[in-house]
Amino acid sequence: MLLKIAMIGAGSVGFTRRLLTDLLIVPEFADTHFALMDISARNLAMVAQLCERDIRANGLPATVSSTLDRREAIADADYVICMIRQGGLDAFQLDIDIPLKYGVDQCVGDTICAGGIMYGQRTIPALLDICRDIREVAKPGAIFLNYSNPMAMNTWACNQYGGVQTIGLCHGIQHGHSQIAECIELWARREGMIGAEERVAREDVDIICAGINHQTWYVQVQWRGMDMTPRLLELFEAHPEYREEEKVRIDMLRRFGYFSTESNGHLSEYLPWYRKRPDEINDWISLNRWIHGETGGYLRVCTEGRNWFETDFPNWLEEEPPRISVADRSHEHGSYIIEGLETGRIYRGHFNVPNRGYITNLPDGCVVELPGYVDRNGISIPVVGDLPLAPAATCSASVRVQEMAMEAAVSGNVTLLKQAMLHDPLVGAVCNPEEVWQMTDELLVAQAQWLPNYATAEIEAARARLTAAERAGTRVTLRETAGAARLQTRSVAELAVDKLAQETARTSDKG
Repeated sequence: MLLKIAMIGAGSVGFTRRLLTDLLIVPEFADTHFALMDISARNLAMVAQLCERDIRANGLPATVSSTLDRREAIADADYVICMIRQGGLDAFQLDIDIPLKYGVDQCVGDTICAGGIMYGQRTIPALLDICRDIREVAKPGAIFLNYSNPMAMNTWACNQYGGVQTIGLCHGIQHGHSQIAECIELWARREGMIGAEERVAREDVDIICAGINHQTWYVQVQWRGMDMTPRLLELFEAHPEYREEEKVRIDMLRRFGYFSTESNGHLSEYLPWYRKRPDEINDWISLNRWIHGETGGYLRVCTEGRNWFETDFPNWLEEEPPRISVADRSHEHGSYIIEGLETGRIYRGHFNVPNRGYITNLPDGCVVELPGYVDRNGISIPVVGDLPLAPAATCSASVRVQEMAMEAAVSGNVTLLKQAMLHDPLVGAVCNPEEVWQMTDELLVAQAQWLPNYATAEIEAARARLTAAERAGTRVTLRETAGAARLQTRSVAELAVDKLAQETARTSDKG
């Protein structure tokens, strides 16, 4: 089954190898051609070397090509997988540092909030260019699998304006599913329902999870025919680690009645309640891992990961290549979707798609994340119906921010961009309207090189407003802060003596 799969943004070190390996585990895909593309020749060359070595070591006929030319990579492709970080770590740093001056303290900044909104402004024009190339040079009907954040905005823009069937993919639901299974296991063992060595795997727990990306809700959880949804609060509060690491998620579970997919740090920045007062932020987070709420935590580990990889790359080449086996297949949806479409093997996952009445109390057309089934007939999405009212209200607020930010990115409309910022739950909880206007101007000026969708005149007008405000005495008072819970980026020497940090560096997005 000779396929061509284009990977755009393939300089994302760990992620590219993971997806390639997942696909090569499928016997029918052993002779696939992988066309790797990135704007960084150096990163691309390193990743291509590792991928080619892995293929050779496993005796597979698959081939790899690498190019800086996106259309060349996409030409005649059956599938296009996107994992770009538009603007790289330089732009990411601005997404975190500039909002901090206005009191907006983010852990990740890649979905909504100030950082996610600006990330969308940079990424959507690039994705629409990719969509144009898919329409013009890929095989007819080629499917676009997008892993790039902000997931909902990006997938919405590609489906509405890109003219290409685009599926957004994320692994948050799988991770939360595993956490639920672990909590059920501890409870069942205490209750004498399973033996001391017996395990409860994710596959043993049936779920229905629905909402929007990074704000998806486990609206039904069953184990051995029992409805576990009402018990989840008790189970998570009894978990020795989660009760300390997942305080925001547990508090939301207590007040809403439903567990949310996303990590403590992610979830805390999508809501107006937990990060608006600097002196309270540490009450809701844990600093044992970045994902539990550290200020700029994801930026830190991505920076450390990039520095570590560039230093340690020769050692990676000397390592024993991994054996490609079914046991090592990851839970990323991409390879399973392609396997289902090409072989007919049925796969049930959770996908980001335009809402066509699937969630009946969220707007049609917005991008929702919910169960889907894949086989030779395509991707089929069941109707979930109404979300419970509290999760629906939270999702609805974010959807409107996503919609305004997406339309602003497509049209280059500064006023709409500022209105998206104004309506963002956390930004609105922290900033007054004048602060929002000035912060957005500052972000536009600082990121101008990555914003071809905004006219030069618009950027210069923003610059002029900032200059005039400075001359007159700034319109707003800026904070001098590194954030409520920011840790130092570690050096390569420090990473070299910390095995856990090395593992995080290997798996984080290298941008």
